[in-house]
Amino acid sequence: MYNPNSAIERVKNHLAYKLGQAMIDFTNNGGGSIALFKKLYKIKKQHKKEQKIYQQTIQIFPQLKYPSLETCGDYEQALRYKFHLSYMLGEVLIKADKTWHKGSGFKLKNDIKKANKEFQIFREIFKEFDQINSSILEGLINNKQLFLKEFPRIKNILKIHQDYKAILDNIFHNFNYFIQNFDLIEEWLLSDDFNERYKKGSHPYPSLLDPKKLNDENEKINYKNIPAELAWEMNLPLPDRYEFIMVLKGCSGHTAFSYFLLWSGYSPSIFRTCNLALKDPNVYYINKYQDLIFFWNYKNILVFEHGMEPKHQDGLKLFYLVLLNKDIYILTRDPLSRLKTWANHIIDDYVSLDTEFSLDYDFSQGFKWIKYAFGGDKVDLNQFVYSGPITNESMSVDSFISKINYNKIFYIDFHEIYPEGMLDVFKYFKDNYNFPIIQNMDFFQYSLGGSEGYLFAIPRILNIYENCDNYKIFFFSSLRLYFVKIKNIDIRYTLFPIHNDMQKKLIDISKYFINKKYYKDFFIAMSQVEFEKLYQNSYLFDKVKIYIQHLCKNIDKQINLENEKKIKEKDILLFLR
Repeated sequence: MYNPNSAIERVKNHLAYKLGQAMIDFTNNGGGSIALFKKLYKIKKQHKKEQKIYQQTIQIFPQLKYPSLETCGDYEQALRYKFHLSYMLGEVLIKADKTWHKGSGFKLKNDIKKANKEFQIFREIFKEFDQINSSILEGLINNKQLFLKEFPRIKNILKIHQDYKAILDNIFHNFNYFIQNFDLIEEWLLSDDFNERYKKGSHPYPSLLDPKKLNDENEKINYKNIPAELAWEMNLPLPDRYEFIMVLKGCSGHTAFSYFLLWSGYSPSIFRTCNLALKDPNVYYINKYQDLIFFWNYKNILVFEHGMEPKHQDGLKLFYLVLLNKDIYILTRDPLSRLKTWANHIIDDYVSLDTEFSLDYDFSQGFKWIKYAFGGDKVDLNQFVYSGPITNESMSVDSFISKINYNKIFYIDFHEIYPEGMLDVFKYFKDNYNFPIIQNMDFFQYSLGGSEGYLFAIPRILNIYENCDNYKIFFFSSLRLYFVKIKNIDIRYTLFPIHNDMQKKLIDISKYFINKKYYKDFFIAMSQVEFEKLYQNSYLFDKVKIYIQHLCKNIDKQINLENEKKIKEKDILLFLR
């Protein structure tokens, strides 16, 4: 009885292996043909009997079902047994048995010779290349005849690039795809362009396909029909559908600048799929690949947040597949000013008991939903400095720049993205990268953060109950929602899911309840149906208006209180003295 947890023993128990082994024993030990056929028939009959008993057993005792071969510790070694002469001869015998009525017996001798020849080919491959793993073996098994048909050409490719380990690793890692698309890949790997672009400089992440052809929609295989996950595995550079790369850093105005890019149309994908601060290069690549496909006919700026890549094992790979020969712009700010903003950061998504409130709720004692990232209701510099995320890497761009070899690097100072400066920045982009002129500059009047904006970083909801009717009034940070409200921009990823609902269902009712001075900081929204109903109830409408105006006065008081709490650059210097 063999061990069911051993993949090798189970493969050796396959009918093909047992038949082939019997044939080899016959060849080595001699004996008549009739004796051989009797032996093979007996093995086949016994194998069927064992299979029948096994199936009957697991019907009664399902817990006795063998684990899948893939889960066995010796799975990779077991796959190699399928390339043993025993197994390959057995496959020939099984095929001949199934097609005996078609005269396969007359071809059996030639098929056996062919199997011996194929065995020698595979043995040569396994001996020469140590990169053979389970996925490659599976690819060979699934595409055996195609591989054998193209073996001389495949062998030539492997020999030509035998000293370029990176491309050999790529080939073997994607061996199934390599075999199935061999003509296209062969043309690329033998081209002068591949040699100049990758092999000559020993590029560590050579592309398995020609990027120029992939960017051509008329090609049979192009970026649009290759899954992003597979593209990453094959080291394909991102689709060449972006003009340059913008590197943003936290607390340097990066969020405001991101919204400016979205508004201008210069980076329509910026919030579509992923958080800028993703820590996994693989996920970042896949999301951006999909974004660039989705916005294929748009001009794009690829936004890249510094700090997400260096420590990850795939960080360097991301650099090579994303940076290419694009210009790089880095948003910078005085380090001490960054620390000040960082220390004063209010948690965007903090939810407290008064995140939703009623007309009876009294805010005169302050807002309970404000919580600082370092310290709770006020900033704790000790916690910020000694327990916070401050590192040389987070404060400096040196580690990022050290990995850049061929790109031009430009810097944009924090003060250049103030409203008056942004006009010059956008004009520069227009002149140098042919971006469109920005016609509507209304968004400059809105505040992204500040104390007021962060009071409503996530929607706060005023619940109103009146005679079994329920009304919900939403308070939103202005700039975050302004784009959705005015431009009807499809944002797949946002910090807060309610944003997408706002786009579809809610209307801005700010002018009915609050002073215009607050518009730049937050606005109020309601469903149109609920608002029309509330508007018809003049008593309740006036009551709500008075409450909201009183709320605004408390907001002013809270803002003054929060401003007094804020840490200044001087406080940080004194603490570090």
